[in-house]
Amino acid sequence: MAIIRPLRGFTPVIGKNCFLAENSVIIGQVEIGNDCSIWYSAVLRGDVHYIKIGNNVNIQDNATIHATYITSPTNIGNNVTIAHNAVVHGCTIHDNVLIGMGAIILDDAVIESNSLIAAGSVVTKNTIVKSGSVYAGTPAKKIKEISPDLLEGQINRIANSYSMYSDWYK
Repeated sequence: MAIIRPLRGFTPVIGKNCFLAENSVIIGQVEIGNDCSIWYSAVLRGDVHYIKIGNNVNIQDNATIHATYITSPTNIGNNVTIAHNAVVHGCTIHDNVLIGMGAIILDDAVIESNSLIAAGSVVTKNTIVKSGSVYAGTPAKKIKEISPDLLEGQINRIANSYSMYSDWYK
C-alpha cells in the first residue's frame, strides 16, 4: 500500500479509480483527481504548499512533485503525463501535456495545454510555455509547434496507455 501521510493538519485526498504503487509517497496537502496513477517511488510532498492534480494524470516511477513554501504551489491539469525521474516544482501544468523523462520544471513556470517538454529539459523559473509548443534543452527553449501526430501519437497515447497499464495493477 502507498505511503499516505497526513501532515500539518492536511490529509491527502485521492480521487476514484486511482492506482497508487506500494512504495509511492503522498504527504500532506495533496489532492489527486480521478483515474490517476502514481507509480513506483514517485513522491508527492505537499508539506510546504499544496499540490493539486486533475483527472487521468500519470506520475511515473521516481518522479518528484513538490512546491515552494508559501509562494509557489503546484497545479497539474487533466490528461498529463509526468514521465520517469521528472521533477515538477512549484509550477502550473495545464491539460494535455507530456513532461518527458528526467525533465525539470521549476517554480512559477507555466506549461500551457497541448505542449510537450522533451526528456532531460530544464524549464527555468517563470518560463511560460505557450500552448501547442515543444520545448527542449537546458535551459528549455521552443524548438517547434506541436503537430497533430505528436499530440495524438505521444501526449494522448501515453496518457491513455498509462490508464490501461494501471488497470493491470488494480
